[in-house]
Amino acid sequence: MAIATIDPKTGKTLQTFVALTAAELDERLRLAEETFRTYRHTHLADRKRWLARAAELLETEADHFGRIMTEEMGKPFEAARAESQKCALACRYYVEHGEEFLRDELIDVGGDRGYVRYQPLGPVLAIMPWNFPFWQVIRFAAPALVGGNVGLLKHAHNVPRCAIALEELFLRAGFPKGAFQTLLIESGDIPRVIDDPRVKAVTLTGSEGAGRAVGSQAGKALKKVVLELGGSDPFIVMTSAKLELAVETAVKARLINNGQSCIAAKRFIVHESIYPEFERRFVERMSRVVVGDPMDAKTEVGPLATASIRQGLHTQVEQSVAAGTKLLLGGKLPSGPGNYYPPTVLTDAAPGSPAEREEMFGPVAVLFKAKSVDHAIELANDSPFGLGASVWTHDEAEARRLIDGIESGMVFVNQMVVSDPRLPFGGVKNSGHGRELARHGLREFLNAKTVRISSGTVAAPTQASANE
Repeated sequence: MAIATIDPKTGKTLQTFVALTAAELDERLRLAEETFRTYRHTHLADRKRWLARAAELLETEADHFGRIMTEEMGKPFEAARAESQKCALACRYYVEHGEEFLRDELIDVGGDRGYVRYQPLGPVLAIMPWNFPFWQVIRFAAPALVGGNVGLLKHAHNVPRCAIALEELFLRAGFPKGAFQTLLIESGDIPRVIDDPRVKAVTLTGSEGAGRAVGSQAGKALKKVVLELGGSDPFIVMTSAKLELAVETAVKARLINNGQSCIAAKRFIVHESIYPEFERRFVERMSRVVVGDPMDAKTEVGPLATASIRQGLHTQVEQSVAAGTKLLLGGKLPSGPGNYYPPTVLTDAAPGSPAEREEMFGPVAVLFKAKSVDHAIELANDSPFGLGASVWTHDEAEARRLIDGIESGMVFVNQMVVSDPRLPFGGVKNSGHGRELARHGLREFLNAKTVRISSGTVAAPTQASANE
């Protein structure tokens, strides 16, 4: 598959890139290992200063970075600018909390001295997707770099300019050459990189299929792996919910990033007593969504990232309708250039159809009726995925049952699911394992080294030394 920038709104190729040769790839791996030997010993204050500078660049150059994202994968420009600014927020979070998260964890072991020291593993390979081409990378890179690891980025084939811009960002911020490198390689080269002994860990955000392949490869190589995979998140609305707010948020939660988000709400499970009104309002609001040029401030939904993604989504809709699923809105391929797809609403999903069982990565919503809170939980859990869930209720007992009963890595009550540097991010079941962000994301790629010193033999190292 070619490494190229193809404008999603026109289908025209803007720029192509040559993949690294075997020798060039080996040189980058060599540099990563060599850099790690010294970078791991840089003082935490230096790493924090460089990360703070990266945050400044992400904020002051948000227009520049946002334009690159929009041109490569089609998200509305305002959303792309906001993505760059959110990346700055994550960098500052680890600047502020890095020392706390890396500090020795003292443990009471009686008369002896015991503690856990957190130390970096080494070069970490990050295999990242196109849908949030900056944010997905920063939420791995910021904690990895502040923790003393070095990063190797294998980005999606259709966002090479974003990948190159990120490597340049960290160099400009002051990080040593080799601390963060972009690998412009084909997917077929990934197993070789995972197997390379210089690479110590792997993180992937991507499809279930990619997760199985990478997880298996990393397992064979006995390397730590974090997998953040797909999701078919439920959005549950019960009778006590504020319906107008729930509907407005539901539309936003389904269409964020042109509907191409792992944590976008995809299955809307509504109590049967309020379902007719929810459906009416939801379909009406979806029908008014502005689809168009992602550079236009009025646009709510731009083109999908690639032509193949659009065709795959449309095939899922057609197969679902052919199986008996009811089409309430959209579902027609528009004429003209670009990868545009209309906001689409389905209901009464046919058993076994894509609408019932598969993740739909685009502006397609599926509505379900629930007879009770227990039935809503049953419908929510009737999925191979378990990433996030949004539940809408003002009944405390009902909220507790939903929080405890839903099989997911995250539950948000009376708000849509979002990623936040302060909260661990990740899922269960086929949505993967491991966590990003918060202290959890930092410690995924650290060696938690147990230390126990016999009483009265040697002095315990100072707390400060753990951060050097």
